[in-house]
Amino acid sequence: MKYLLPYLRQSRSLIGSNLRPISSSLRRGSYLPHHNIPLNFHPSILSCPTQPSSIFTMSKPQILLLGEIDHAKKEWSELSNIGELIEPKARSRQEFIEECKNGVYDKVVAVYRTFTSVAITGLIDEELISVLPKGLKFIAHNGAGYDQIDVHACTKHDIRVSNVPTAVDDATADTNMFLILGALRGFNTSMMALRKNHWKGSPAPPLGHDPQGKVLGILGMGGIGRNLMKKATAFGMSVQYHNRTKLSEKLSGGAKYVSFDDLLATSDVLSLNLPLNKNTRHIISTEEFKKMKKGVVITNTARGAVMNEDALVKALESGQVWSAGLDVFEEEPKVHQGLIDNPHVMLVPHMGTWTVETQTKMEVWCIDNVRSAIEKGKLMSPVGEQKDM
Repeated sequence: MKYLLPYLRQSRSLIGSNLRPISSSLRRGSYLPHHNIPLNFHPSILSCPTQPSSIFTMSKPQILLLGEIDHAKKEWSELSNIGELIEPKARSRQEFIEECKNGVYDKVVAVYRTFTSVAITGLIDEELISVLPKGLKFIAHNGAGYDQIDVHACTKHDIRVSNVPTAVDDATADTNMFLILGALRGFNTSMMALRKNHWKGSPAPPLGHDPQGKVLGILGMGGIGRNLMKKATAFGMSVQYHNRTKLSEKLSGGAKYVSFDDLLATSDVLSLNLPLNKNTRHIISTEEFKKMKKGVVITNTARGAVMNEDALVKALESGQVWSAGLDVFEEEPKVHQGLIDNPHVMLVPHMGTWTVETQTKMEVWCIDNVRSAIEKGKLMSPVGEQKDM
């Protein structure tokens, strides 16, 4: 209850100030039954039978909701037992900054935020963090990726950040496998033709490829990457991966660890499953495409900007990349026209976690982070950069 202590002390002070007159009266032998207590004895004691809250009520820390709670409404409302739940009136970044400067959120200790709340606040960067209330200590982000938040700036201002690291794994890996199968088989060209009453198309598209026996290269072997590895193995693919560090045999599940260049040169299918940061932005670009097998298939369910979309369009046009499956985009919701126009690209509008079950799990997880912050003074799943804070 670390962050409730100031409020408990406030309550204890109020209680103590009201009990002192009673003890003083007892020592003088002047304590009388309640209905005989003189009106000038102590006003706040007289109010106890009808207004006990005047003594025992303590203000709660505020919890700010940035975004929507669509599924875990019961769990969210239960947070009102430990904090006052509030929402912003602002509908733009500038309005939100003004509310911060005017002290609207001065009692806020923790924030629950969603990916879409960026439409209100913009990125959680140094400019925004510098005007947040000094008492705000926790930001619970509902999502696995947290590239909208400048964690370094948060750390500098003593703000802890959490994400939802495992609740998204199954649904995202399912989407990833769907894109791999669709891109390998070349389903998209005929699906587009069929909707125009052209059956498979005229001429018919080239034959696709089976997943069995293909080498899947996973760039970023975190929770989603490891989940994908299990699914791909079930389809008869052999899996290799590259990570910042080699995983234990237990975690890797038998997948082969290779260098970055070897991953590019020897994979039939390349899956991008790494977080977006300053080191991974455009990690796949023109030079990397040149190192890949001719006719490689590439999928991305991570973040759009880990791959240079201009370079991808050119690699598709040249045939260096045979097909692609994308759930994320560099400037989403805007999609590169060269990707839209290419029938060999399967496009999904960032729906990797778009299921009732997964969205519910994510919301509950994020709410649990907020509860842990208020009750224990620490987050349940801090982001990697703050594990040692």
